[in-house]
Amino acid sequence: MRVPTSNGGLPRTAEICLALAGLVFLIPLFAMLAVGIKTSSHGPVLFRQKRIGRRGNEFVLYKFRSMRSDADGLKLTARDDARLTRAGKWLRRYKLDELPQLWNVLRGEMSFVGPRPEVPEYVDLKDPLWQEILAVRPGITDPVALRLRNEEQLLASVEDKEAFYAEILQPFKLRGWAEYARQKAWKTDLSILLRTFKVILLPKTTNEPTPEELSVAAID
Repeated sequence: MRVPTSNGGLPRTAEICLALAGLVFLIPLFAMLAVGIKTSSHGPVLFRQKRIGRRGNEFVLYKFRSMRSDADGLKLTARDDARLTRAGKWLRRYKLDELPQLWNVLRGEMSFVGPRPEVPEYVDLKDPLWQEILAVRPGITDPVALRLRNEEQLLASVEDKEAFYAEILQPFKLRGWAEYARQKAWKTDLSILLRTFKVILLPKTTNEPTPEELSVAAID
């Protein structure tokens, strides 16, 4: 196992400048989204949740709220989840709910590109694979997330969502995240960032994992 000795990826100075510029430039959009969220359902505009970051440190991740404020239950979200609000479905479809994570990038808790941070319940800090993945900062986007844009649809197709996630989806993610962490560099991160914008605009340009790929990851 080769654990990265540094975070690699885009220079931290560049991430700070980009995150700050994004937060300022997107103020009008944030205001419109906030109005849509408030008129769609009662509750706060922002959703806060503890996630596991670099070196296993916990941090608070910010997203635009896409569920009812009184919603409880699984920490997984399926496409047919009854907890989703009308505005929330639209936000998640275009990944606009992720925009407040620019604040996490500015604070140094996340990068633009890196393994998506998990909730503590789904992280095993004693697992060598997790240790390898957590050697780099988590990110807003990553190559695994691009391929698993149909994750919510996959979860909607099964009855036991937690078992399916633990036995099928997460092993696929861990394998991809570890491979990414080993090769992390500013050129690859820039390429992933550009691919993310392309996939948001043209969703069908990404190749979703085949059942065979998911099965192999689960067996490994």
